[in-house]
Amino acid sequence: MDTERYIKKIDEVIDRGPYSADWASLSKYRTPEWFMDLKLGIFIHWGVYSVPAYGNEWYPHNMYVKGSDEYEHHIKTYGPHKTFGYKDFIPMFRGEDFDPEDWAQLFCDAGARYVVPVAEHHDGFQMYKSDISHWNAYEMGPKRDVLGELTAQCRKKGLETGCSSHRIEHWFYMGNGRDFDSDVCEPMQKGDLYWPAMTEADHHDIFSKPAPTKEFLDDWMIRTCELIDNYRPQILYFDWWIHHSSAKEHLKKIAAYYYNRAHEWGRDVVINYKHDAFLFGTAVPDVERGQFADLKHYYWQGCGAVALNSWGYTENNRYRTPYEIICDFIDIISKNGNMLLNVGPRSDGTIPDEDREILLAIGRWLKVNGEAVYGARTWRIFGEGPTRITEGQFADDIKKNFTSSDFRFMTSKDCLYVFALRPDEKGEYSVTALGDRDAKKKANFKGIIKDISVLGSDEKPVWTRDEEALHIRTSFKSDLPIVFRLKID
Repeated sequence: MDTERYIKKIDEVIDRGPYSADWASLSKYRTPEWFMDLKLGIFIHWGVYSVPAYGNEWYPHNMYVKGSDEYEHHIKTYGPHKTFGYKDFIPMFRGEDFDPEDWAQLFCDAGARYVVPVAEHHDGFQMYKSDISHWNAYEMGPKRDVLGELTAQCRKKGLETGCSSHRIEHWFYMGNGRDFDSDVCEPMQKGDLYWPAMTEADHHDIFSKPAPTKEFLDDWMIRTCELIDNYRPQILYFDWWIHHSSAKEHLKKIAAYYYNRAHEWGRDVVINYKHDAFLFGTAVPDVERGQFADLKHYYWQGCGAVALNSWGYTENNRYRTPYEIICDFIDIISKNGNMLLNVGPRSDGTIPDEDREILLAIGRWLKVNGEAVYGARTWRIFGEGPTRITEGQFADDIKKNFTSSDFRFMTSKDCLYVFALRPDEKGEYSVTALGDRDAKKKANFKGIIKDISVLGSDEKPVWTRDEEALHIRTSFKSDLPIVFRLKID
C-alpha cells in the first residue's frame, strides 16, 4: 500500500467533513441512541495465540520473556525459539471448523445486540484481508477473511457490528525476543509479522521511551482506516496503549476520519477507549474487567469475559457463572452503561461448550427479562442495598455477595423495573427507595404505582407500601435475578 497516498486520502476526508482533527471539533460528538438501546455486546478474542492455548492471549509476548512460565513451557513443548517461534504457530492456526453463521446465531441466542471481533491483536496478525501486510488470516492460517465473513453473517441476523484494534501495543510486544537467540532477531522490514519489535522499556508509563516513531504510528493509523473503509464498523474499539502521549495527534486524525466517514454513510458510530486516551466527551469510555460504583451522567461501557484468566481460549480457563455475569450486567446498565462480554474460540474455530452454555443461560434470562433491558434508561438512582461494588478495572474476580436487599432500577415507557439481584428464599422483598413518605397521612395510599408484576410469571404478587419501603411478596422462584415490573400511573 502507498502510505503517502493513503495519508493524503485521510487528510482529504477530514478536510471535507464536519469533524476536524482537534478536540474542540471532536467535542461535537454525541453518543448515539442506538448504542444506548443495545446494552449487551459480544467481544471475540480469536487468533494465532489460540494454538498454544496456554496462559492467556499474551502468550506471544510472554513466550519471549526469559524466565517466564510461558518461556519455559514453549521450550519444553515446541523447542528453542530460534527454531520454533511464534510465526510457526500460523500454519497450525487453520480454523477448519470456523462457522460464522453458527457464531452469529449463538450471539443472537445469547441476547446480544452487537458484536466486536478483535481485528488485530498485539501479536500483529490481522484477522482480515489486508493490503498492508501479508501476515493476515486471508493469506495464511485459515486463509479466510474472518472479520468480513463474521460481519456479513452478524448483519444478516440484525446485529450491529464493530471491530477492535490492539495494534499499537505491537510496538513493544515482541521486543523481548531480541534479548536472546530467537527468530525475532532475524532481519525484518515494515509489514513483517514481528516488525518493529522495539525494546519494551516500561510500557505501563505513558511517557516511557523510546516512544513509537511517526513511521509506526502512520502504519497504525492506516491499518485502522483500512478497517474503517473496508468493513464500515459501527463500533471501533481500542485497547489501552493509545493513551501514550506520542499517539495523540494520530488518534485525533483517526477519530475525525471515522466520524466523517460515518457522516458520509448517514449513520452515527461509536469509539470505545480506555483511560484518558480521548478528551472526555469525544468518545465512549470503557472499563476493562470492571465497572463503576455509582451512576454516571455520561454513557460508558464495561468489558469483561466469560473467563477470569484469559480473553483468549486456554485449556485451563477459569469460568465465571451466568449468575455472576448477569449481576454485573444489571449493575452496569443501571449505572448508564453497556456490557461487552468476551468469548475465546479454539484454534479450530469452535466455541467451547463452557462459553456456549454461559451465553445461552444469559440469553434465556434476557428472553424473559429483555423488556427491562433493551431500550431502557436509568432511573434517578441506580439501586440500593448493602453490597458495595469495587470501582475500576480488573475487579471482576472480586466476589460480590449480593443479598435479597440489593436492588437495581431501570425505566422504560411507563414502567419502573426493579431487579432483585439475589432472590429471597421466602419471596419477600422490601425496596426502601420506593417507600411512601406520605403513608401516615393517607391510609392505604399506593401513590403512583398502578400495578406490580413479575417478569416471567403470571402470578400477581402481593404488595403494600408504607413510609419505610415498598413491600412485595411473591412465590416466584429463580436462581438468577428476578425483575419486578411497576406500572406507573
